[in-house]
Amino acid sequence: MTDVAVILDCYTVEPSGLGVPPYLSTYARAAYGALARTFPRADVRYLTIDDVRWCLNGGRPHVDPPMSDPLTYSATASRGEALKILADATMTVVIAGDAVPSVHLHARNGSAQEIARALACTRGRRVLLGPLGSWVLRDPEAYAGSFDAVHTHTVTSADLGAGSREAAPYERLAADRGSCAGLISQLGWQPVAEIELYRGCTRRKFCSFCNEPVKSSRVVFRDPADVLDEITALYQAGVRNVRLGQQTCFFSYLNRDAAAIERLLAGIRESCPGLEVLHIDNADPLAVASPVGAAIARLVARYCTEGNCAPMGIETFDPAVIEANALTCTPEVLMRAVANVNEAGAHAGPGGLPVLLPGLNLIYGLPGETHRTHYENLAGLVRILDEGWRCHRINVRQARAYDGTPLAAMRHAQPPSAEHFDTWKADISQVFDQPMKQRVYPAGQTIPGLHSFFVTTSGTWHRRLGSYPIQVVERGTARPLFQNAAMIVTGHEPRYLIGERHAAAGTPAAA
Repeated sequence: MTDVAVILDCYTVEPSGLGVPPYLSTYARAAYGALARTFPRADVRYLTIDDVRWCLNGGRPHVDPPMSDPLTYSATASRGEALKILADATMTVVIAGDAVPSVHLHARNGSAQEIARALACTRGRRVLLGPLGSWVLRDPEAYAGSFDAVHTHTVTSADLGAGSREAAPYERLAADRGSCAGLISQLGWQPVAEIELYRGCTRRKFCSFCNEPVKSSRVVFRDPADVLDEITALYQAGVRNVRLGQQTCFFSYLNRDAAAIERLLAGIRESCPGLEVLHIDNADPLAVASPVGAAIARLVARYCTEGNCAPMGIETFDPAVIEANALTCTPEVLMRAVANVNEAGAHAGPGGLPVLLPGLNLIYGLPGETHRTHYENLAGLVRILDEGWRCHRINVRQARAYDGTPLAAMRHAQPPSAEHFDTWKADISQVFDQPMKQRVYPAGQTIPGLHSFFVTTSGTWHRRLGSYPIQVVERGTARPLFQNAAMIVTGHEPRYLIGERHAAAGTPAAA
């Protein structure tokens, strides 16, 4: 009888990377390589927490069709036998943990209670990988007996059963890397593969809330050849969507070496000519605002696919909060960065979408916050509108003190956003987000390459794949999922567009 080893993906969200489907995290791929090398004769199976929920709910969704169920949406090929697979597994690697709060329309990260229920079905060794590991180590009594080994950052075959507290050398991870075909074939969706270019933060002063310096106290860059080898292996396994996103700043790769970045991007396009999405994520405004940052933005616009986003963390426009949290981006720096990205990529690509636009990140709840902080944020955002620049999206969240960060050790009074966050976020939606959507996606514009992916009482939701794809709601419909469509924009909401079909639906898209 063939041994079974299991990856149970409960999803991860970090400042530098996203591991919620359709994004396939670096954690999942490292765990697959480590298990395949450790158990060469085993059948390495990939499950999601959605598979487990499906089985525990009697093999049915938690909502009535045709509504889509966010608890069981991201199912794999093994959904129906998930509990049996867990019971038979020699080892189960659980991937879990949010370093930052997140909300997703179509997914819900596995909770501690759900993970405990899943582990109750296992008989083999249980290993934890991901940001949850730091919380487990901080409060071991709360998780006593749950895991035989804990990996906080990476996992390899060399330390799989022993646990690890530091990130493994890239050479060791590369040694475990084999074909990804066995993993990709088990997914129930078309994945966007997250690619890590380096660890750590290139800033001299670290922001109080960021967990990246906790993961790696020094900056370690990957060799471009290793990056290209990984992407090529994914491409050979059928992956057609790639995001260079698992790092603090794409522009700072190899210390802002524009020539090396161009060689990497050109090499990806040459080795993987059929890529449908090549996007980036995370951009430090300090790097983007520099002259070389402007040059790198032009390279991204040239080599990557349209609809791309360079999310930049201004975090706050309030000088008092900037000083209290060792933030290094001032409003003036941000404006130069926004200008550089707009000048490089605001033009339309072959499909009619902007090639590259900035995204903005704001955080409430940081030390030094007062009611004036909200005024400063609104004033700064209005200035961007007044300058005529375009932005792809804005992300407004509350600070979370991740264990080991300066913020976790700082004592400060309860900030006003603890009471007013929902109202303040709504202000930003009305003052900035909705008007910006009207500017970037005016009524009457056709958005091509969409596919239906979720149905709610609001209607059918459509999107493209990539970095923070725009979502278009076709109201009053319940379309079959994964049908291609082009949509005409008819209205705007702060977080999505309203649209009507341009023509009859095309051929079904891959799930």
